[in-house]
Amino acid sequence: MTYCVGMVLDKGLVLMSDTRTNSGVDNISTFRKMFTWSVPGERIITIMTAGNLATTQSVISQLEERNKAPEERRPSILDAPTMFQVATIVGRLLSDVIEGRQESGMQSEGPRFTASMIVAGQIKDMEPRLFLIYPEGNFIEASFDTPFFQIGETKYGRPILVRGYDKGMSFEDAVKLLMVSFDSTLAANLSVGLPFDLMVIERDRFEALHHKRITAEDPFFKLISSSWGEALRSAFYSLPDYSFEDRAS
Repeated sequence: MTYCVGMVLDKGLVLMSDTRTNSGVDNISTFRKMFTWSVPGERIITIMTAGNLATTQSVISQLEERNKAPEERRPSILDAPTMFQVATIVGRLLSDVIEGRQESGMQSEGPRFTASMIVAGQIKDMEPRLFLIYPEGNFIEASFDTPFFQIGETKYGRPILVRGYDKGMSFEDAVKLLMVSFDSTLAANLSVGLPFDLMVIERDRFEALHHKRITAEDPFFKLISSSWGEALRSAFYSLPDYSFEDRAS
């Protein structure tokens, strides 16, 4: 499994993904799930993946091939005129890969080869945009009502995002919020694990403002993890005590 989050802020986009892939408790590996392409001064595009590793790697590899020789392997996301078209290309390719595996008989036991993706980025003279791509190839775009997307193991980290997110927050606060969300997921589910990949895309910059791999030894993440645990315990014990006495009598 995995956990990836992309959120839209007034200032731009903030993205984070884990790197754990497992096929049972005794077969755990680390694979990158965040991929970025940029054309300085013109566009930056980041894709995060969740689901079957062979499926997602096939999609990313085909996108890479198209980018290297776009005149021979169109359409390329580096040529797409809008982020909507980028999402369309990625969605169609994901759907084709999954359908090809089904037709070849590789998928005989349920949805083993399904995958979902988050596509984020900005093209010059346009707004930063964020899309959630479904296995069927269709997608939705982040909006005022849905300003962030999660894929993978979403349930443990979502309450943190729902309560803490603010579109006007700083990049630094957004990163801190994501770290808390990921720490909560990490503590609750063994299928999500360090290291994490972090990407901050500032509006109209067209290159990463900040890109970092967060390891288990990262001092800030360790501080966030321990401080969040202490803050939860403190908040819990500050709540009113429950009583077995009937207060109404």
